[in-house]
Amino acid sequence: MAETTKTAKLTIDGESYDLAMYAPTEGPEVIDIRKLYAQAGVFTYDPGFTSTASCDSTITYIDGEAGVLLHRGYPIGQLAKESHYLEVCYLLLYGELPSAAQLEEFETLVTRHTMIHEQMHNFFRGFRRDAHPMATMVGVVGAMSAFYHDSTDINDEHQREVASIRLIAKMPTIAAMAYKYSIGQPFVYPRNDLDYASNFLRMCFSVPAEEYEVNPILARAMDRIFTLHADHEQNASTSTVRLASSSGANPFACIAAGIACLWGPAHGGANQACLEMLREIGTPDRIPEFIERAKDKNDPFRLMGFGHRVYKNFDPRAKVMKESADEVLELLGIENNPTLQVAKELERVALEDPYFAEKKLYPNVDFYSGIILDAMGFPTSMFTPIFALARTVGWVSQWKEQLADPQLKIGRPRQLYLGAAQRDYVDIEQR
Repeated sequence: MAETTKTAKLTIDGESYDLAMYAPTEGPEVIDIRKLYAQAGVFTYDPGFTSTASCDSTITYIDGEAGVLLHRGYPIGQLAKESHYLEVCYLLLYGELPSAAQLEEFETLVTRHTMIHEQMHNFFRGFRRDAHPMATMVGVVGAMSAFYHDSTDINDEHQREVASIRLIAKMPTIAAMAYKYSIGQPFVYPRNDLDYASNFLRMCFSVPAEEYEVNPILARAMDRIFTLHADHEQNASTSTVRLASSSGANPFACIAAGIACLWGPAHGGANQACLEMLREIGTPDRIPEFIERAKDKNDPFRLMGFGHRVYKNFDPRAKVMKESADEVLELLGIENNPTLQVAKELERVALEDPYFAEKKLYPNVDFYSGIILDAMGFPTSMFTPIFALARTVGWVSQWKEQLADPQLKIGRPRQLYLGAAQRDYVDIEQR
């Protein structure tokens, strides 16, 4: 726990209460209100928990005003450009960048756990063919506890470690299988001679009838997408994982809960919504019309892919993602793609418009990631499963950190009750 720096004084009906304050490594100070109800008989009211720290953590820090995202202290831009996804996974899980020997051992461990239990193939076939891949992933990941009994005891440190590796290693296989099942193609087994991103692309796009060579530029872009989505502090899905974990639920159930939360269009579906908006606009000449609609408070239309709940400045992930988008689109020779033309012109117009500058509505990571995934050949239904795949390491890291916290308590938010006061039951004949 952080050191107490000073106290805040709260006065209610003339009675004063001293509340401890803590100073974080980065960010604003926090007021400790844990004993407020016991001392003063009142709760705090914070819908959406936007001003409440539900835990202390050493994993990820975000400064939305400055556009900063740090993983264990390292800026996301440096990690995305200089590192790669599995190295970032190691950093998130264990707190430090690995040595060459540690990284090799970790990569080997993950690679050799990418296959899933063969009986799980039958589980996939129980879903309808038109099931959304996210629905399939929620079910399959939750069912992992029925196939891997030897890694569900959260009180056993070794089992927690095994579960962590299994989830990170098998999630690409599960996501790829969900995709293959949805399009009626046979499942493709992972290969141990490929890196993490290349393996995923091969499992998604290869078929038994011919060889599939993974383009290194596409693999690098995929790896960057994974890296840029690896963790994002206490967002909705991460908080869901922590809340589920606080009850003592097994790791697979906790991660399945996170996937279910991520499925929400306000969270993990943003890049899909952005791409659909670009297609709705259709051509660059229609952009002024949609810009005016975005400014109209009476019009429900909103520019997707601009602005962010946390970032009040440029999304630090967006710059790296834009570079990847340019590389992928140049490689694939689709710079003249109508959707891309709309995206580039919309970006230019919005950045030059005083209205968007004043409100700090800059392009975010979703604006570019959807374009990249579409160019690679993924349908929009796979955008959120890929997000879930990438975010798994963040969920697992937060889950492990919480279980090791001596202050761990089951999550139990309070409420501001506005319903009927106590009243007596009325017999049905008297109503």
